[in-house]
Amino acid sequence: MKAKFNLPKKVIFCKMCLVSNQRPSSIPEFKHTVNRKNAKYLNINKVGVCDACLQNLNKKKIDWNKRERELRKLLNKHRKNNGEYDCIVPGSGGKDSAYQAHILKYKYNMNPLVMTWPPIMYTDYGLENYNNWIEKGGFDGIVIRPNGLVMKKLTKLCITNLMHPFQTFILGQKNLAPKIAAKFGINLVFYGENEAEYGNPIAENYNSLRKKSYFTMRNSKDIYLAGIKLKDLISKYKFNFSDLNIFLPATLQEVKKTKLEIHYLGYYLKWIPQEAYYYAVKHCGFQPRPLRTQGTYSKYNSIDDKIDDLHYYTTFIKFGIGRATYDASQEIRNKHLTLEEGKRLVKKYDGEFPDRYFSEVMNYLEIKENDFFKILDKFRSPHLWKKISNEWKLRHTANYDGTDD
Repeated sequence: MKAKFNLPKKVIFCKMCLVSNQRPSSIPEFKHTVNRKNAKYLNINKVGVCDACLQNLNKKKIDWNKRERELRKLLNKHRKNNGEYDCIVPGSGGKDSAYQAHILKYKYNMNPLVMTWPPIMYTDYGLENYNNWIEKGGFDGIVIRPNGLVMKKLTKLCITNLMHPFQTFILGQKNLAPKIAAKFGINLVFYGENEAEYGNPIAENYNSLRKKSYFTMRNSKDIYLAGIKLKDLISKYKFNFSDLNIFLPATLQEVKKTKLEIHYLGYYLKWIPQEAYYYAVKHCGFQPRPLRTQGTYSKYNSIDDKIDDLHYYTTFIKFGIGRATYDASQEIRNKHLTLEEGKRLVKKYDGEFPDRYFSEVMNYLEIKENDFFKILDKFRSPHLWKKISNEWKLRHTANYDGTDD
């Protein structure tokens, strides 16, 4: 049976959480091949366990006091005493970036510049949380807003070509910080959790869990945006290169004279999302969503953008993994839910259609709602979905109640 997006044809669920091997970047059968040097760290005897769960198991073995000493040594290396910014914290004022910036400034005596690539369509509470981050948390911040017409057009192309409403936002989030750091002469950038926390291959990322690499480009001709070559965006879609440059990685010329280091705070400090939430509420005035987030049971994860909910719905369509799966799996790893409790939440909420902002988002992007659903169905992979009585059903689920289970 055909599998789209180079996904594994055989669907396998992690033995410890609810994520399947259909998650992009997952190891197809959760079989971890590493060299002997890293074997003890990676706990490779846990066959059938996803990388996010492996990383969580490994966190229990870490000497966090030693890690904090490493952090202090790193910060001492970069700390400036002349009033200049000594690190950048990219973020929007959500629970994680609020925690990162606050603890760096007020516990470790750093002077962070917080840098924000704003949501495509702010929610009211997302904007309020950003303002509270700056005003109640007490930070200097810069906001880099891309050309609104370009952002809208590119986001529309991301949906029609990739069914990825968030690509433009993610590109700005990841690519802009090195550029800004180079402009300001800042050599240290801090993100929060590393990719292994979310399930990216831990074996591949072992040597960069502490220090994050970042993308640079030599030749823009090799770059794709919204699934389209850059040169075609310029020639066929009438973009200017200057309009698109903000979405692109830094050039080697931009960063070659810097000594830029990009690190994960989650490598040095034990990272628990619920604790980051409580910290952000206490110190930065962060507030959860007033209503349950559609597609899941939580109220405080990824709530800044009206397109957030649609993005997670598209991951459910493309990979069979919805927002409740991500949330419940994280809470299972941190012992806030049992596996059975997580399964019930996934059965109840995963795949719930996010209609709260849907019409507003479609109107903003100038996409007809009927057209969106026609495009959406083209991204359902036959090995994941089966149509029964004119209704789409998953072939395999974490509850083992799919059509083919």
